[in-house]
Amino acid sequence: MDVVDQWNGQRACTLQAALRMTNEAFAGHLGVAVRTVASWHAEPQIVPRSEIQAALDTTFERAGESVRLRFNVLSRPAPTSVQPQALTVAIAVVVRGDEVLLVCRRGSDSLTWQFPAGMVKPGSAADAVAIQETHSETGVHCAVRQHLGSRLHPITGVIANYYLCDYLAGEVSNRDPLENVDVTWVPRSSLTRFIPQDKIYSPIMAALEDA
Repeated sequence: MDVVDQWNGQRACTLQAALRMTNEAFAGHLGVAVRTVASWHAEPQIVPRSEIQAALDTTFERAGESVRLRFNVLSRPAPTSVQPQALTVAIAVVVRGDEVLLVCRRGSDSLTWQFPAGMVKPGSAADAVAIQETHSETGVHCAVRQHLGSRLHPITGVIANYYLCDYLAGEVSNRDPLENVDVTWVPRSSLTRFIPQDKIYSPIMAALEDA
C-alpha cells in the first residue's frame, strides 16, 4: 500500500504498530492527545479530522522503507480464527447536588455530549481511571460512590464500566480542547436534552433518580 486514501482508527493504529510506538509516543509525534490515539483503538472505523489526516499522511510519507513494509504486512486481513479482544473504558457519572457533569466531544463530523471517560490499561483499576480521567478532562475532583455495572457498549463495542461519583472540589474547565469542545454541569432533570435517553445505560437513570 503506497498511498492511503483515507485514514481511520484501524489504519492509524496499524501505522503506530509499524512505527513501534507507544500510545504516548505516537500521540506526541502527531501532536494529538493520548486519548485521541486510545479512541482509535476503541473505535477502528472512526475517521480523524482533516488536520490529523494530514499529520498521518506526512508521517507515513516520511517513514522509512522498513516501516512501510511492516505497515503493508500488518494491513493484511487477520486470519478468521483470531478473535479481537474488547477494550475496557471507565465512565464517571459525577453528581453535584442536582447537577451532573458532561463533556462535549469532537467527532469526525459531529459533536456529542457524554460522561467523562477513559481507557483502562492492563493492570489499572477501572474506578481509579474514572476518577483520574474526570480530573484530567474537566479539572473536577470526585470520589466513587457506587459501581453501576458493566456492559458491552452497543455502539463502540468496548467493555464499559460505569461509576456513580460524588463531586469533591474543583472548578470545571475544558482541559482537553483537542478532544472536547466544552465541559459543563447540567441539571439532572435536563440530562436527556443532551444525551437521548435510549443512549443512556439504564442503571444510570435509576441511580440519578435515587441520588
